[in-house]
Amino acid sequence: MASFPSSPNILLYAAPSINADMLWFSRFHASDPFLAFSANGRRIAAMSLLEVTRARKESILDEVLNLQELGEALVRQGAKSNLADIIAALAVRYKVRTFRVPPDFPVSLYQQITALGLHLEIGDAPFFPQRILKGPGEQANIRAGNRAASAGFSAVEQILAASEIRQGFVWHGGKVLTSELLRAAIDQTCLAHGALNVSGLIAAAGDQAVDCHCSGSGPIPANALIVVDIFPRMSASGYYGDMTRTYLKGRASAAQRRIVKTVREAQRLALSLIKPGVVGASIHKAVAAYFEAQGYATGLNPANGYHEGFFHGLGHGLGLDVHEERSLSPRGTKVLRAGMVTTVEPGLYYLGLGGCRIEDVALVTETGHQLLSKHPYRWEIA
Repeated sequence: MASFPSSPNILLYAAPSINADMLWFSRFHASDPFLAFSANGRRIAAMSLLEVTRARKESILDEVLNLQELGEALVRQGAKSNLADIIAALAVRYKVRTFRVPPDFPVSLYQQITALGLHLEIGDAPFFPQRILKGPGEQANIRAGNRAASAGFSAVEQILAASEIRQGFVWHGGKVLTSELLRAAIDQTCLAHGALNVSGLIAAAGDQAVDCHCSGSGPIPANALIVVDIFPRMSASGYYGDMTRTYLKGRASAAQRRIVKTVREAQRLALSLIKPGVVGASIHKAVAAYFEAQGYATGLNPANGYHEGFFHGLGHGLGLDVHEERSLSPRGTKVLRAGMVTTVEPGLYYLGLGGCRIEDVALVTETGHQLLSKHPYRWEIA
């Protein structure tokens, strides 16, 4: 079981379905928010009766309390029974004088609790620094997420291989292939592998991919680069995978082949630099310098108003959130440590040429790195 600081004690109020700190602390899946806190090194929660029995069986919580019973007990004592009053009463029961709360703690609840005289200390982000290091079980969950992503890429490749080119567009099954159809196929495949693409799944072709977080829409042009970014969340564990591949249906131009080759070489360079003690920003800068040396400039293009080149971070932490510490970006000023997991996703983007991004997930080891993702890089599909 992962450890957590016992002084000061922590206080959370959130739904684990959308709050990774709550999911990490409780290891309990629920859609509704509940109260969780620590006291004397124990993990305690108070929640609806609808969840109590399941939480006692499935979570890593040491004690699960019935929130309704706690409120009724206060009413019998002639006291108020809203959530803030229950928290204050629990603090007295467990002899807690100060709770540390995360930066995203509900403001109204914070005000109500402090008005009752209980001291709350606002913690830093990340709230649980221990989440940065991933144990073997967490690494396995991330691998599973990436296997689901890999299956999604295989579905895309099968569709493109079975497609044909007509009138400048890709056709599949008697109709024009669209970004929406590709994303639907990816979603269905990931779901069959126990994962959900919560939001942001990308299948963007041509100039749409130059806006690198554009999901993509409409018909897929022939002979155009197609950026496919899949970051599925495993339903059973809550951990994410995150991978990107770039495709093309038809015949690539020399410029397209060169940009794909350059991005792949940049990823190899980045992976070779990953090891404990290295500052994340230094790896990003090495990749940016490599792109510049290859003639791929980065900056605002005044002719079209787009930022082009390599204008995003090289990578980010991955786990119960799709974007975690520590980053391989200009802001990544802290050193890498063994046990950290990071994406490695160099990309280049130019209007008229399109976008190319290749992304894998690396575990920082004592001697370098180990990939937690695996999928071929075959991208040009005739």
